[in-house]
Amino acid sequence: MSSESATVRVKLVRSPNSTPARHRLCVKALGLKRMHQIVELKDSPSVRGLIEKVNYLVRVEG
Repeated sequence: MSSESATVRVKLVRSPNSTPARHRLCVKALGLKRMHQIVELKDSPSVRGLIEKVNYLVRVEG
């Protein structure tokens, strides 16, 4: 398995302000703290679930 497919890059594109508390916690769990911040995470079902939960706040890159 190549290293590219083993990770996923996530970028925060909308502010989590005025969103449900659980969604803010999902953003925090993904390691995102600032707008337009990009984090590289291990691609796993739990990470994919968090991304799906807040898909309107984040973008998956690459």
